[in-house]
Amino acid sequence: MADRTVVKYLNDILDSITQVESYFTTFPRRFDVYCETPMMQRAIQMNISIIGEATNKLLKIAPEIPITKARKIVDTRNYMIHGYDSVSHDMVWSIVINHLPLLKEEVVRILTEIGTKPGHDK
Repeated sequence: MADRTVVKYLNDILDSITQVESYFTTFPRRFDVYCETPMMQRAIQMNISIIGEATNKLLKIAPEIPITKARKIVDTRNYMIHGYDSVSHDMVWSIVINHLPLLKEEVVRILTEIGTKPGHDK
């Protein structure tokens, strides 16, 4: 499973999560700040979309990949892209607070198990 493409997509997911986390070094990690900061909203939504697209590509080449709710991640990406006008702040914030930390743990674990240092796709 240590296919280079698999590693690339896993690192794309990890990079997007790291990007989202980095926003909270500039802004307080608070829901009200997220709601009042359109730039942060768009940036986080874009990173969630990238995570969903990378997960979709992973599922096509490595359907056995042990990512919890992988299909739901892809569905969320599709909803954010195609239903962008009805994405709620509550939904996005829930993903940031409740789901990205677990996903990060899983991706780091998978990369470690396949013998690749997280963040390195070579």
